[in-house]
Amino acid sequence: MTQALAEAFGHRSYVLLVLGFFTCGFQLAFITVHLPAYLMDRGLSADVGAWTVAVIGLFNIFGCLLAGWLGERMPKRYILAAIYFIRALAVVAFIGLPASPAAAIAFGAVSGLLWLSSVPPTSGLVAVMFGTRWLAMLYGFAFFSHQVGGFLGVWLGGILFERTGSYDIVWWLSVCFGIASAVINLPIVEQPVPRSAPLLTAARTPAESKIGPPATSRPIERGISPSFTLTTH
Repeated sequence: MTQALAEAFGHRSYVLLVLGFFTCGFQLAFITVHLPAYLMDRGLSADVGAWTVAVIGLFNIFGCLLAGWLGERMPKRYILAAIYFIRALAVVAFIGLPASPAAAIAFGAVSGLLWLSSVPPTSGLVAVMFGTRWLAMLYGFAFFSHQVGGFLGVWLGGILFERTGSYDIVWWLSVCFGIASAVINLPIVEQPVPRSAPLLTAARTPAESKIGPPATSRPIERGISPSFTLTTH
């Protein structure tokens, strides 16, 4: 396990993936907790906030399915970069437009499509780079980064609103993080990590380990069955 962790955190592409996932948590948790209050602060009803969050959940279903489908047909790093960048654009448009139920629901639909659609390409990249032996653990560390971002998104949203009376700073932080994550996902290398023989053996699953190495083949002399031994007296 320690060998797998050392390999992963010594691999530049994995570190970039983990850092990018921080932004996902920051944006999602902030929106989930503070969006209804933000809409009410801009003069809309609590019902609009509830419907917006519901629309996010609905469109999230289609966004996840679409991301998984695309992940089999194009580079996963491009999918992640597009998700983070479009999120940033959606936030800029949302906070720049006049507040209205239509704008809120539209933002909910776009956010829903991009909500957890980052999960299929992220977990897929971990599997591509390191295989499936330690997939749960290595994706878990990436998700830990996601949760740290979520904590900061919720906490900063509350703290800065109390001090400034506005969510604007956190919205713009979300935009900056989104652009930064879009950029840092682009250099990710979507290839298995080169391994020496010991690491390659350690990375195999238990089921794979039960299967021995392929039998070495010997050249068979022409006309002689491999089942018999030719002896002379």
